[in-house]
Amino acid sequence: MVWAFVIVLVLLIPILAIVLDSQVGQALANRISRGVPAGNVDLAGRIETLEADVRYLTESMESLREETDFVRSLMEGLGTDRLPPGGAGGS
Repeated sequence: MVWAFVIVLVLLIPILAIVLDSQVGQALANRISRGVPAGNVDLAGRIETLEADVRYLTESMESLREETDFVRSLMEGLGTDRLPPGGAGGS
């Protein structure tokens, strides 16, 4: 279990670095640093909604990544354990 966490952490570091270094990451950082103009409540609500959607999508992506890793480990385990001694042909 600890190894899975370490592997996910090791994979997320370069992905995060790529995203933050991209133009999209820089634009997002600029927009966050500017903040919301005073008196524009509608825009603030839309930004909060977008932030909630981003959090939801991030959690969904992490869940899918964990499920994929789990299925991959199951498939790798089944692939070696289920083969007959003579090979896949059975003859």
